[in-house]
Amino acid sequence: MPETVDCAVIGAGPAGLVGALYLLRFRRSVLLAEKGDSRAALIPRSHNYPGFPRGVHGKTLLSRLRRQLSRYGTAASGGEALSLDRQGERWRLTLPDRKVFARRILLATGVVDRWPKLLHAQKAIDDAALRFCPICDGFEARQDRVAVIGGDDHAAREALFLRTYSPSISLLAPNFELSPDMATRLAAKGVDRIAIQEGSLHYSQRAFHGAQADGRRLEPFSIAYGALGVDPQTQLLAQLGAALEPGGCVSVDGKQQTSLPGVYAAGDMVRGLHQISVAMGEAAVAATDIHNSLREEDG
Repeated sequence: MPETVDCAVIGAGPAGLVGALYLLRFRRSVLLAEKGDSRAALIPRSHNYPGFPRGVHGKTLLSRLRRQLSRYGTAASGGEALSLDRQGERWRLTLPDRKVFARRILLATGVVDRWPKLLHAQKAIDDAALRFCPICDGFEARQDRVAVIGGDDHAAREALFLRTYSPSISLLAPNFELSPDMATRLAAKGVDRIAIQEGSLHYSQRAFHGAQADGRRLEPFSIAYGALGVDPQTQLLAQLGAALEPGGCVSVDGKQQTSLPGVYAAGDMVRGLHQISVAMGEAAVAATDIHNSLREEDG
């Protein structure tokens, strides 16, 4: 007979691991399906996650969560979730090597950042020079010369947010598609708009370099933010017809349940506030409701 678990948790970033932790402590059987590419692993050091006064590396946080998880039993491991479909009162999850049935599903597959066209981008991330979250580490960019890479209103809003920290903020893009109101706001706050040559940006010697559209060299930037948006990883839900928000994130109720019965979601795939503490809180809410709903179902 195929394996059956109380809950399959899909995704093993902070939200998925916390969801699994709560469920194991509720004495539930759990399958943890993951691709092994948590966005949190890209964080060189988070300074706004509570309880770590000197900050914490994303990989360190994930490792500690896994160690904590292991104290409460074993969550059956699985690879990437390839498909999900309804089979009577259960959900059938297809993994690379087997199929598993689950009474409940908790999705925590997150989002994928759209990286800018930048030579040596991974090195820039490792050096904490290329960033994607002004809320997370804007404080660390104070007084730096900062580039925001993107040419639309979304990028402009991030540039204005960062103006709180640094007097030198520039918006870089080959082309700009800004609303008149946003262009006025940028000018009022002293945010420069610099048209650059496509593909000219590169990272070397701990700075960002490139060429303007007219061929002149850019003055180097010490920090750059990618502001090209994200792609919510909601493919499994979209295939099942789950309700999604206009930006592609999944819609949930107050208990983190999606429009599909017994399917919950938590973390970055749910809302635009991509914060570890928020993702963990949503996972705790979802896991608790999953446990209570199973208790009611079992009488």
